[in-house]
Amino acid sequence: MSDEIDPKHSRPLDVHRWSDHQEVGVVVDAIAEKCLSDAKKSNRGPKQKTKTRDQLKVLILDLYVAWKEDPELSIGVSLSSNAWQAGSRYNALHISKKIVPIIKALEVAGLIDIAKHHYKAAGHEGNRTTRIRAAEPLRKMFQKAKFQRDDIGRAEGEEVIILKNDKNKQIEYDDTPDTNRMREELTAYNQLIFNSFIDIPDLQEPMIEVGDGDEKSSVSIHRDNTRTHRVFSRSSWDMHGRFYGGWWQQVGSDTRARITIDDEPTVEVDFVGLHIAMLYAEAGQKLDFDPYHIPRQKMPAYPEKLTRKLIKRLALIAINAKDKTSAYQAFREGFPTGHIGCRIKNSKLDELLELLLEKNPCLNGKLFTDQGIRMMNLDGQITSRIHNHFTKKGIPVLSVHDSYIISCWKVDELRKAMSEASEAIVGQPLATSIKLPGREEYSFVSDDELQTYIDNNLNPPRCDGYVERLEAFEARTGRDLGRDYGILSLGDDEEDAPDWE
Repeated sequence: MSDEIDPKHSRPLDVHRWSDHQEVGVVVDAIAEKCLSDAKKSNRGPKQKTKTRDQLKVLILDLYVAWKEDPELSIGVSLSSNAWQAGSRYNALHISKKIVPIIKALEVAGLIDIAKHHYKAAGHEGNRTTRIRAAEPLRKMFQKAKFQRDDIGRAEGEEVIILKNDKNKQIEYDDTPDTNRMREELTAYNQLIFNSFIDIPDLQEPMIEVGDGDEKSSVSIHRDNTRTHRVFSRSSWDMHGRFYGGWWQQVGSDTRARITIDDEPTVEVDFVGLHIAMLYAEAGQKLDFDPYHIPRQKMPAYPEKLTRKLIKRLALIAINAKDKTSAYQAFREGFPTGHIGCRIKNSKLDELLELLLEKNPCLNGKLFTDQGIRMMNLDGQITSRIHNHFTKKGIPVLSVHDSYIISCWKVDELRKAMSEASEAIVGQPLATSIKLPGREEYSFVSDDELQTYIDNNLNPPRCDGYVERLEAFEARTGRDLGRDYGILSLGDDEEDAPDWE
């Protein structure tokens, strides 16, 4: 491990780590005895006003999780007393300013490495909080500890309905029948997902590397990384409202295609051009073609596949943007270094925009007008309906904003649920498309092709790490996921192909 902390390779302190495991208490007590004179021993759970020892426990547990997942990973913490709001609804364990002297005591004892905060100017992108991570003496204690990653869970009462202001900061709010209903529904969904085995059979270690070059990071597929929350923005329940949190949202579609749920292969289904389809619906029209496809003769400068990719990126950004200048800048910044998208001039983007509007005239007047956050509220409502449909039946479904992952045997029911949910929210059923690895986006997948794909993926090789995680899951939940794979077939119901096929 490198001696110096990389401030960019970090995440915020998770204030909801918790464990009642006896051996966790042993480690926390040893540290408290050494560092904190006022930390009295307690084997009981967190109180309304969390004691110093319990705040120490939360900190030690999160340092342990970060070290276990990536020894180089640091945790961002504020050493300002004003930053800690013990009474906040987003702070279920009531972590308070008491944690500041705890952090300083750990530093003095040599148990943490630390990189002090940096402040240049108000709103400057270089501003950052202090970073900490387990130092060598604490790592040795972790290595000797008689508890494991699976012995660490989350505190009860963690808020899952989040409201932010226009500066993207969490704000307090008073509960209403709607917020109580949303919280109850999402809590039930999270409980179902937590008690489902969601994994990847060929993954020896439960970590997935994502990104390229300096942007590489690791995603943990631990069950603690399955909790979903819902975020509303601009201090309004009518803005945003999408679902976030599941590790499957942080990986690419090829990786998602390898996911199993309860040791069964899955299939991902998405809405076709969701936000554009919504705008079509609002105009009283139906999107029944690929909105991003432009014939080569209309844009001979690029291959058709590249033109489609550029048009799609431009359309999605333009729907979300408030003005063209910022949209074009965001378009270029969204491509990796060296990609042609980084170098496209505004004049060429104007050409692409003209082609997009020629293909989709109903978008006139809708681009660069900040439509995205409103569209997200609508697709969040659609996702909520789909979650609730399957949660009531005890069937896990994983959402990725405009697409959904489900057991391969439930694809037909998922598409029907997506159709009904979209009709309820936007007034008409929106087209859906099955996503299979290696297939072009929105290409029609017949029942026979889907059946072949399922047959070929029914019994994928399961590595030792996966089997160990599966057995640990069965031991924890008492569920037996063993099954005899036979040759099953899809139902007789036929799905209509999208009209453009």
